[in-house]
Amino acid sequence: MPDKSLTYSRYLCLDALLSQQQPRSDGPEHDETLFIIIHQVYELWFKQILHELDALTAALDRGRTVAALATLKRILTILKTLVAQVDVLETMTPLSFNAFRARLDASSGFQSAQFRQLEFRLGHKRRSVMVHYAPDSAEHAALERAWAAPALYDHVLRYLAGQGHAVPAEVLGRDVTQRYAGSAAVQALLVGLYQSDDFAAQICERLVDLDEGLQEWRYRHVKMVERTIGSKRGTGGSDGAAYLRGTLFEPLFVDLWAIRAQL
Repeated sequence: MPDKSLTYSRYLCLDALLSQQQPRSDGPEHDETLFIIIHQVYELWFKQILHELDALTAALDRGRTVAALATLKRILTILKTLVAQVDVLETMTPLSFNAFRARLDASSGFQSAQFRQLEFRLGHKRRSVMVHYAPDSAEHAALERAWAAPALYDHVLRYLAGQGHAVPAEVLGRDVTQRYAGSAAVQALLVGLYQSDDFAAQICERLVDLDEGLQEWRYRHVKMVERTIGSKRGTGGSDGAAYLRGTLFEPLFVDLWAIRAQL
């Protein structure tokens, strides 16, 4: 028998969820609620992407190509939603943001531990970002795990090896705590793979989509910050738009971009 006491509200924990929007400005300022909700929704989507990455890497490790492609499609669709949410945030004018900006104190999106986990899981590992999290915190522990674990591309290379492609042993056995710099031998392998293994090539192309989708989100984020605060420093003492611009055009999957002219 179904539990008739389980309501929509209880299942989704709506009382708790809808009580988490707590503006700090006097009044409060109208747009602070929008600002809070947008960033809370981003964090929920980051949580979902991390959840999907668990499923994706498991599928790759088991050689389940169809499942991996389906999960990649979901991640790519979520990324499009992240980009679309910038349109909503850009309805907030610089004046309305500045009306409550000082209330943010030292808080900054730069401190999003989930986004840092996402970067690490995708291979963009920099130990320098760890200083923003207390050594005994749950955030620091999660980042340590992501730091020590193989990145998505490492799982893809192992998947390719499992499909019979001659991935160099030194690449498969590399130090996964370091950012992958690319391999001429892997690039030569990929050129041949695109001509002989349609399913593996589809996996690779979805990674290119993922790389491009994340860059699109970064670009929209930069432009949103520029139109909202211009050249001002970001909250929490960050460099604001200047820092964000520095994250653009850094590919995650360098081999897959390097072979474009050879396909």
